[in-house]
Amino acid sequence: MDNVEKIYDVLILGGGPAGLTAAIYAGRAKLSALVIEREAFGGTVHKTKDVVNYPGILPGETGAELSDRIAEQAWSFGAEKAYGEVSAAELTGEVKEIVCGSTVYRGRTVIIATGRAANVPAKLGIPGEAEYLGRGVSYCAICDGPFFAGLDVFVIGGGDSALEESLYLAGVVRQVTIIYRRDVFRANEKHIRLAEETENISFLMDTVVAEIGGGDLISRIETQNVKTGEKRTITAAEGENFGVFIYIGTEPAMGFFGEVLNMRDGYIITDEETRTSVPGVFAAGDVRQKMFRQAVMAASDGATAALFAGKYIREKR
Repeated sequence: MDNVEKIYDVLILGGGPAGLTAAIYAGRAKLSALVIEREAFGGTVHKTKDVVNYPGILPGETGAELSDRIAEQAWSFGAEKAYGEVSAAELTGEVKEIVCGSTVYRGRTVIIATGRAANVPAKLGIPGEAEYLGRGVSYCAICDGPFFAGLDVFVIGGGDSALEESLYLAGVVRQVTIIYRRDVFRANEKHIRLAEETENISFLMDTVVAEIGGGDLISRIETQNVKTGEKRTITAAEGENFGVFIYIGTEPAMGFFGEVLNMRDGYIITDEETRTSVPGVFAAGDVRQKMFRQAVMAASDGATAALFAGKYIREKR
């Protein structure tokens, strides 16, 4: 186990809008800060092509470009960065320890800004879902969409992610059918309009998928109308198979943190100052228990967490 000798003022777990904003505010306050990210700095925003509702977004700028600008601002204020996945943590001592593989980072405070882990999607929990993972079931259109070129696919979900991925798939596959359990999408109007205007996207509303089946690959799905109870079997054409892309939300990247922090429904409970149940540990962004989850709100949380982390450190001196 490699121990990093430096004790940072703030260890920031997650490099999305919340984590990067926390790094900016920590750096401006002359606090030493380390941002630990498992993937790309920018979080979910980095993977979003069109961002239209974030303050200061430039015309035509992608989420990746916006994220890079915010990250560069954080580094310019002295924040450091590291790549790694948190595998263990000791949060209750005066000096907190965060373990990433064989490396231990230490800090006087910790800001948890892990967001919703994009690679830990929420599951339907239906027969066939786990069995056909990698054989037709997917949670990533960009990763697996090309495998279904010339075939029909189903996208399950009604939020922005579901419709964004459907629009991407429509340019790759023959036909996209969006299945949603309600009669009105919860995605933004722009995505709904674009999907409605796309010729090879159709909709199956008030419907859930009850089972996924077939042979080696998916060739059958069982659906049920939630209002009428009507059941329907949809089968692939002879010699063909389906893709089923599931976008019903994601689980927050919590892991073992739930053993020491107060939580509700998988999210960290904080006060208005982003303080958790453990002194010196703060939570910011989508990982917090709250009603709305937007990038601009995550950034606000990050600023708040950094300011109160600084206050915590000053009061300890």
